Amino acid sequence: MDVVRTAQARCRVGVARCDITPPVGIYHRMWGAALHDRAAGVHRPLEATLLWVEPVAATLGDPRLLLSLDHCILDRQELQAIRKSIHQKTGVPHESISIALSHTHGAGWMSRTRSELPGGELLGPYLDGLAARMGELASEAQQHVGPASIVYGHGRCDLAKHRDFFDEQRQQFVCGFNPDGIADDTLMLARIVDFHGKPLATVLNYACHPTTLAWDNTLISPDWVGAMREVIERNEGCPCMFLQGASGDLGPREGFVGDTAVADRNGRKVGYAALSALASMPPPGTEYRYSGPVISGTAIGTWRHVTIPEDAMGGLDRWHWESLVVDLPYRHDLPTIEQTVSECEHWSEEEDKARKAADEQRVRDCRAQVEQRTRQLNRLNNLVPGRSYPLEVQLGIMGEAAWVFVPGELYQVFQLSLRERFAPIPIFVTTLTNDWQPGYIPPASGFGYGIYQEVIAATSPGCLEILMESVSRRLKVLLQL
Repeated sequence: MDVVRTAQARCRVGVARCDITPPVGIYHRMWGAALHDRAAGVHRPLEATLLWVEPVAATLGDPRLLLSLDHCILDRQELQAIRKSIHQKTGVPHESISIALSHTHGAGWMSRTRSELPGGELLGPYLDGLAARMGELASEAQQHVGPASIVYGHGRCDLAKHRDFFDEQRQQFVCGFNPDGIADDTLMLARIVDFHGKPLATVLNYACHPTTLAWDNTLISPDWVGAMREVIERNEGCPCMFLQGASGDLGPREGFVGDTAVADRNGRKVGYAALSALASMPPPGTEYRYSGPVISGTAIGTWRHVTIPEDAMGGLDRWHWESLVVDLPYRHDLPTIEQTVSECEHWSEEEDKARKAADEQRVRDCRAQVEQRTRQLNRLNNLVPGRSYPLEVQLGIMGEAAWVFVPGELYQVFQLSLRERFAPIPIFVTTLTNDWQPGYIPPASGFGYGIYQEVIAATSPGCLEILMESVSRRLKVLLQL
């Protein structure tokens, strides 16, 4: 082989970015063990980044909007409101809009169901304003659409670690750093530049829960994602869009703390790893070709970047997007709403007793139990009726790479499997897109051990495998393999 090709794409792109930080004092509590309710301040601003992408020729397909928000979970109606706002401003249909959440737990729980709690009176106005602002952001990106090139690449970062740890002393699984667990360290990257070489955006796709900051943190924060973006944007001179990968069983090695310096340190680790990979990516529209020997002390084989021949450029313009619905059966032992309400009332009574006894640790534990049941009620009330969940996957082919957007929280084996099956084609896997439901989707091997993600999963064992196979078969057709 005397030519090395790097996957690329040619399309039209518009980029827009804005601050979406909620006001200080808004309801913020995300963790069951937290003792605060209101946000006391801001660590780093939350941001929204929007990419308007469309094919080089309108005859090849319609535009797609990729929107990344620094939030943990947004209720389905909020995501629908954002898509409606974007549609009203731009005319882009709902099904062509992908809203991906970074999943930072430092953003707080932005749900109108919390409106009666301290700081909850600010939730409605904030969420209404967020939807309206996203319509404006899409319109702004639309005004800047122009020809662009994408160069795809990948790197490695070991911030993410396996987070299903067995506590030998207590004989139970806990959600925390597992030094012996397998962890995907893949960084997927896309550098987007205009036809003059001006940087437009960088896309970073990495799987790691933004859970550096936990119950002791009272500040609004993008967690490690904020410092990561800062590092990359300072060097690249353009916005960095973060897309959360399949991180259901992955989190930072050092996490669940209240110290924002740890979150920044984690973010810089990812940012510098990404810069290392970006530094080795070739100029767009080129390939690395062997150019023959040079006689020196010996015969030196030389290589250089040369323009890709025009007859080989066709693959860079490929454009296809579609939705794939995969029915995932519910588990047979899902708790009932009535059972969950009863348990919630019990723990609320226990919390009152603990407060009267001034037992802070007991208050924390009982409050966490109430929070768990409250969230379980929210999940149960938002599941689609029936015997299975119709999970909608958005599949895209842009040039020589595939993009997969899915709702919920998937385990890392999903992306590992796809990338192994389709190597060396770049596969971008983004979770928490357009809905958090049906929640966690662990592999069949993860059931039966009392692991947190399995306990709250709504779908049955084997659903992740069904999803992997369905997506793989469709990608094989789209990629013409």
